[in-house]
Amino acid sequence: MNQYPLWKYLLIFAVLVVGLVYTLPNFYGESPAVQVSPLHTGHKADSALMKRVEDALKAANLSSDAITLDATSVKARFNDTDSQLKAKDILQAQLGADYVVALNLLPRSPQWLTAINALPMYLGLDLRGGVHFLLQIDMKAALDKALEAASGDIRSTLREQNIAYSGVSRDGKVVTVKFRDTEARSKGVAELKQRFGGLVFTDKDEGSDYLLLATLKPEEEKRIQDSAVQQNLITLRNRVNELGVAEPVIQQQGADRIVVQLPGVQDTAHAKDILGRTATLEVRLVDEEHLFSEGTVVPFGAEMFRERDGTPLLVKKSVLLTGERINDAQPGFDSRTNEPAVHINLDGIGARKFKEATRENVGKRMAIILFEKGRGEVVTAPVIREEIGGGRVQITGKMSTEEAKDTSLLLRAGALAAPMEIVEERTVGPSLGADNITRGFHSTQIGFIAIAIFMIAYYLVFGGVSVLALGANLLLLVALLSMLQATLTLPGMAGIALTLGMAIDSNVLINERIREELRNGVTPQAAIHAGYEQAFGTILDSNITTLIAGIALFMFGSGPIRGFAVVLCLGILTSMFSAVLVSRALVNLIYGSKPRLSKVAIG
Repeated sequence: MNQYPLWKYLLIFAVLVVGLVYTLPNFYGESPAVQVSPLHTGHKADSALMKRVEDALKAANLSSDAITLDATSVKARFNDTDSQLKAKDILQAQLGADYVVALNLLPRSPQWLTAINALPMYLGLDLRGGVHFLLQIDMKAALDKALEAASGDIRSTLREQNIAYSGVSRDGKVVTVKFRDTEARSKGVAELKQRFGGLVFTDKDEGSDYLLLATLKPEEEKRIQDSAVQQNLITLRNRVNELGVAEPVIQQQGADRIVVQLPGVQDTAHAKDILGRTATLEVRLVDEEHLFSEGTVVPFGAEMFRERDGTPLLVKKSVLLTGERINDAQPGFDSRTNEPAVHINLDGIGARKFKEATRENVGKRMAIILFEKGRGEVVTAPVIREEIGGGRVQITGKMSTEEAKDTSLLLRAGALAAPMEIVEERTVGPSLGADNITRGFHSTQIGFIAIAIFMIAYYLVFGGVSVLALGANLLLLVALLSMLQATLTLPGMAGIALTLGMAIDSNVLINERIREELRNGVTPQAAIHAGYEQAFGTILDSNITTLIAGIALFMFGSGPIRGFAVVLCLGILTSMFSAVLVSRALVNLIYGSKPRLSKVAIG
């Protein structure tokens, strides 16, 4: 009557073994490490880079536990965070700006566990800490960008209204518009004041030139700076979401700084590279009017940038289009050359501006410049053959597939309003995290022991079975969190404690039902069968209602609330398995083979 078929015992045993294997990595802990990744495709993560890292550490008398090489980086493990921080500074100084050197935490799991993708679960900032970046926003660059955009808009406005002007230039914080006569200047002032409320306009005469000087109002400067912080915050959140980091902290600190904290990031070098890059796009015309060679003075109204092969290229300062007009960017390939490319979709205004620019400059070269970390690089500078409409632009150049993917990620996540520089990098709160983990572990341990004592004292053998089922529930829950690479936070640990309490409720219901059947004179074997069969409906109903609440918390909550909801929902599933199947299998093994059972030890 109370026997499972062999396949069911084997299934339960296999599930428990898999649960044990995928729980093991959580007991090995993590090592502080430094990760070195090439910044450009011209440099590769290879044995030569690994040798450079080894030599640099050896010269500084820093011993590492292990130095390993993977497809994208070199990683060096250390015993403590002090050695980790020293190694980062040394390697950054030795390797220079061509490499990203980042702090990391690597699992100490044996190779055989890593080979089957058995990894420890991620721990949130409140438990393990994580990587902390403090980024400084270049407010001067934000104001320069706003004034440069205003210069272009002033030109467009005067051209649209057919107001004659000699030129528009910018010197520092002043935009100067030249007119040939006072009548044209008067018309220009009236139109520009109407359209540019954030600028102050002042008349000035210099010989035969009638000038109009435009400067930003103080309140407009503050608005631009506040807007730059907010846009950078949004852009960073988008980039972190693209990286798939669980429960990051991204918040403003002071007037011009942003704090980014990333828990559970395995490739911190890539994260650091993505966060620190500005990746703003500008479209400008190549200056073909002036002859230019290396070492000569750059003419007024132009700038010199280098192409990907290092060739200098003179481009005009006037910006035709910026990355702010990008709706979407996806990596792909050029249909003609099959080279990696970035396919860009422009918004309505951007499509119109690009169409006008290409129509008016057929036969001229147009440079597409990508700005990263304050440095501009000409990705491509093709000749405009015809007017290009429709808002679809393709960027090709000497880029790898990975570069195309990263560039599209950065452009898709949004342009930064101003460049940022990482001014501080460190690991977050390891001592506080260790204390939280210890307290959480102790509270779960004490709760488990208290439940075990009560259940064994009150239900005897069946209480012992319930405790073993509860242990299986905890094992499977940790294994699931590890397999899903979920992030465990303090609320998640509270969810584990709650799951243990709810799981034992199911066994209490079963045990009490068996007792009731025995009091009614039913034979022990029939009582066991009825206890599990009749209690199942009640257990299912109570768990489904809690599961609905957990799903609602996950759907409508955020941050720690979602972490709690994930653990709660997974705990309900594991408790159903352990309380019903595992405990029944154990009871069957103890009592199921005795056909003439006269009594059971259930208190």
